[in-house]
Amino acid sequence: MVTAADILAVAGHREGYWTLSFPMFGAEKRGSPVVSYLRISDKRITIRDEIYRPDYVVVLDPSLIEFEYVKSGLKRFMIVNYPDLKRAKEKIGIENVISLNATKIAMEVLGRPITNTAMVGAFAGFTKIIKLETLKDVVFEWFEKKGEEIAQKNVEVVERAYREVMKYEDKPGSSIKTS
Repeated sequence: MVTAADILAVAGHREGYWTLSFPMFGAEKRGSPVVSYLRISDKRITIRDEIYRPDYVVVLDPSLIEFEYVKSGLKRFMIVNYPDLKRAKEKIGIENVISLNATKIAMEVLGRPITNTAMVGAFAGFTKIIKLETLKDVVFEWFEKKGEEIAQKNVEVVERAYREVMKYEDKPGSSIKTS
């Protein structure tokens, strides 16, 4: 999640936005839930606190969608890694949900259930805040140090997820409101 928020922050900055990305860790053990915050604004960001009323919540781990704190304060949409939209809405208890089977995309392309780049692509594809080409460039550069093949595979994951969420008709557009 931290990597996903950082990638979006870099891509947003390249698009001309002010960005701020920061994680919050709970219990300090591997595999514990991690929250990462991302602010993207057309104005200078001066608030550095947790985000209590998010426009969007992106959930990489499908086992977390039923927890109340995940949807707390949500203003617009939740984008979740979940294979079935109807079931996701039932489990979460809200209608403004976008689902994507990010695990399946990651397994098909990367051979591992690492969903961060898929969910980055889903966020960008749904919100239209960040252009696909900008995101692909940032993802390639981010993973290039691990090898060109890995970088290219992550770019493919981003593109597939980006295009997958295009099916949703209720897109919010690319306007950024500072609140």
